[in-house]
Amino acid sequence: MSAFGACRMLRAVAGRGWRPRSSKPAPSAHAKRPGAGFSFELTDEQKEFQATARKFAVEEVIPVAAQYDKTGEYPLPLIKRAWELGLMNSHIPESCGGLGLGTFESCLITEELAYGCTGVQTAIEGNSLGEMPVIIAGNEQQQKKYLGRMIEEPLMCAYCVTEPGAGSDVAGIKTKAEKKGDEYVINGQKMWITNGGKANWYFLLARTDPDPKAPAGKAFTGFIVEANSPGIQVGRKEMNMGQRCSDTRGIVFEDVRVPKENVLLGEGAGFKIAMGAFDKTRPPVAAGAVGLAKRALDEATKYALERKTFGKPIVEHQAVSFMLAEMAMKVELARMAYQRAAWEVDAGRRNTYYASIAKAFAGDVANQVAMDAVQIFGGNGFNTEYPVEKLMRDAKIYQIYEGTAQIQRMIIAREHIGKYKA
Repeated sequence: MSAFGACRMLRAVAGRGWRPRSSKPAPSAHAKRPGAGFSFELTDEQKEFQATARKFAVEEVIPVAAQYDKTGEYPLPLIKRAWELGLMNSHIPESCGGLGLGTFESCLITEELAYGCTGVQTAIEGNSLGEMPVIIAGNEQQQKKYLGRMIEEPLMCAYCVTEPGAGSDVAGIKTKAEKKGDEYVINGQKMWITNGGKANWYFLLARTDPDPKAPAGKAFTGFIVEANSPGIQVGRKEMNMGQRCSDTRGIVFEDVRVPKENVLLGEGAGFKIAMGAFDKTRPPVAAGAVGLAKRALDEATKYALERKTFGKPIVEHQAVSFMLAEMAMKVELARMAYQRAAWEVDAGRRNTYYASIAKAFAGDVANQVAMDAVQIFGGNGFNTEYPVEKLMRDAKIYQIYEGTAQIQRMIIAREHIGKYKA
């Protein structure tokens, strides 16, 4: 199905007229009056995206999520369906055939997908992360070639930065790219790559300056690498604690040749591109964490209304009702955090501070709320026949991937203290 077909499908599901670009969280009239303050009302288009994603999550994802978790099978039918509905690659520019949505809209979609299954959501979000360097730094030819194909068919891509010895310490990357004529020859190993075994192409960060003392801002280069290039060896699928249907693998690059036209922006610009992508993708990751937390809250609340002890539903015990109140508070505040971060980037401002706050806080909230949900379920919560056990396992990675909870605090502290030193 073409991009036009995907848009038409989404329009049919939403049941309303279509406007292809809506990147503001508030009505356009609001944006024309800078002194008007915030609006928490979604536009009609944003409500359509949200409703479409919610319907897909509830009706198509939730019924099969537990089975995918047990088997670890890649959810290709769900991926294809999300693509058909226009719920994937929503941020690809209109110039490449995409919808060109803002980060705010992408976050609304992501929260609903994560409500259904964060393994499915992570596979889809892996595309967003892989594509973002090309969106922010690719030239017209690169964008049309690599982003355009994602609109033509349901393909996946991957962000290849993490290595066995370099996760949070991105500057410690060992993968090297040596220029030879009109090509670069790449050698190295990447690890924990989402969509690693399913990707059509990779964004890859490699060292091009052999001087170990070269600053990170000049030492690394970003490349677009075709996944079927000779010399690429894809490792086994990792069976992780949670989000098991997401495809995570190690990848070895051995004398992989990449044409110079696949360099993003220029030699030495890779580190800034890779870090710049995080400002735009951390809000959707936070939105995914909120979606999981909301699901855990809903499951715990429904269970507390049904389960009886001492002659009454456990929801009537203050110990349980206060837990639910705390969980609800955390979900609402985490949602506001990611929405602020998304609003900032869509307004064209640097959102590093807010993106890290949203990612760190929402990741913690997902874990806290999921654990509380298991507690409310009691012994049943510890059993795989009930949904909260999976939610608790799935939640943990939100404190690790796309920058650990500790790295986010380092960034927040740096940004905060910097304001006082300026």
